[in-house]
Amino acid sequence: MFRYPWLLLLLLIIIPLVAWYVRKWRNSNPSLGLSTTAAFGKYAASGKVMLMHLTFVLQVVAIAGIIVALARPQTHDSLRSSTVQGTDIVLAMDISSSMLATDLRPTRFEAAKEVAQKFVNQRTDDNIGLVVFSGESLSLMPLTNDRAAVVNAIANVKTGMLNDGTAIGDGLSSAINRLVSGNAKSKSIILLTDGTNNAGDVAPATAARIAAQKGIRIYTIGVGTNGSITISDPYGFSSTTMETKIDEQALKNIASITKGKYFRATDNDKLKQIYQEIDQLEKSKI
Repeated sequence: MFRYPWLLLLLLIIIPLVAWYVRKWRNSNPSLGLSTTAAFGKYAASGKVMLMHLTFVLQVVAIAGIIVALARPQTHDSLRSSTVQGTDIVLAMDISSSMLATDLRPTRFEAAKEVAQKFVNQRTDDNIGLVVFSGESLSLMPLTNDRAAVVNAIANVKTGMLNDGTAIGDGLSSAINRLVSGNAKSKSIILLTDGTNNAGDVAPATAARIAAQKGIRIYTIGVGTNGSITISDPYGFSSTTMETKIDEQALKNIASITKGKYFRATDNDKLKQIYQEIDQLEKSKI
């Protein structure tokens, strides 16, 4: 694009210049009358003859360059508004040591990560954020529609990143803080945990009431089975047995306060089905 495209008409000057040069060259050649030129037929024109025209070619190119520069070539950015159906979602994932239990394959933690990544990939028009928690909470990813960034963030999450424990209320608080800046009318938190709130500064019910005031729904997922579970270290050299119990009543209460829904995943297939059901979340225009 040019600021003054009409100046490009000056390029037409090159046509008479070339015509003038050709005529001048023809008329300026020295001549000698001969009865025959047969004796000179074996001699080809020297390359130096072509070099004699180089100066004129460079002059024409320079003139064309000046004209184009005067026309001021430029680029510009443009803004475009579009409307899509989407929602703001924050995934709040428990990364406590009990998530290494093997009642889901290969572990609760890896199964949850795999399903969460697939869920993110199919939410093409949503803004999605990521919060992890154990004994404390950490916001890893703000709301973004860059699905690859969220998937990579989930892939890089590891247990042991935070102090051990289960601070459900703190995890919800971090997720709420991320959602309040979102533009979508529909705002949701998907909370996945396998334990009972035993750490943190905010009670889960308090966080749920704050979410309800902000118009945020919370979908809670209790993952794993109650009772004795086996936890293997990441390298497979040792394992320990511990008792776990999901506080289903608390998770149901959180979902009820925010008009969300509680789910229970006791195996990999059930966990996949839960995310497929949550995938039918209400969508709003953004």
